[in-house]
Amino acid sequence: MTLFIDMDEVIADTYQAHIDLYNKKYAANLKKEDCLGSEVWQMVPEEHQAYIRNHANEPGFFKNLDVMKDSQEVLKALQSKYELYIASAAMQFKTSLEDKADWLDTHFPFIPWQNRILCGHKHILKGDILIDDRSYNLKAFEGRGIQFSSPHNSNTTGFDRADTWQDVAKLLL
Repeated sequence: MTLFIDMDEVIADTYQAHIDLYNKKYAANLKKEDCLGSEVWQMVPEEHQAYIRNHANEPGFFKNLDVMKDSQEVLKALQSKYELYIASAAMQFKTSLEDKADWLDTHFPFIPWQNRILCGHKHILKGDILIDDRSYNLKAFEGRGIQFSSPHNSNTTGFDRADTWQDVAKLLL
């Protein structure tokens, strides 16, 4: 069986990175819990929104993300049961392609470059399972979709849900 795993907000904590950069720049105290059902940029004053929306265009943003807890261990275990691919929309932001490749080399070196799909739209993926935080990617996928929880999708329904990588292990191992 073929298993696709998204990067941002699934194995790489982009959401917290946006919050951390915002809090540092504006001496704020924004937390993930404050953002349920929204994107980070929607939860700040209008005059600060462009700053957050531009993070993804900054060189190094995707290269310096934290790894989601337990994702490395669970992906290693999933590799023995599935044909596993990382599938990330890496073309939207100019520097993200190289940053994401470097990030994967650092944090997931056991996933070879041949099993990394850094693409545009994910509707091209054909396989059995997709784990993603974005419902539009899951809706377009013909196989089983598992929505990985992120503050922005807390109100989304219609898919199996995994709040943690331990939840993924219970669903798929």
